[in-house]
Amino acid sequence: MTRAGTDRAYADGPHSSHPALRRMAPFAVITAIALVFIFENRSHVEIRLLVPMVTMPLWGALLIAWALGVLACVFTVRRRSHRRPR
Repeated sequence: MTRAGTDRAYADGPHSSHPALRRMAPFAVITAIALVFIFENRSHVEIRLLVPMVTMPLWGALLIAWALGVLACVFTVRRRSHRRPR
């Protein structure tokens, strides 16, 4: 004899009932696509950083921009979740 709640929880798979996994799935897909794009661009480019001109591989510049974007997202989400309800 099985319980209805147990059957329902595993009907779509053992991890489908976890909202955190469902929220992380799009992030994982977008991250994989972004990293493939970043590492496929291997040519060297000149980049102006306010005053100096820097020559570096394009993948390095894209990776730095991607990492800064992820950090900004993490700090925004973390700050939003730690707000007190008024």
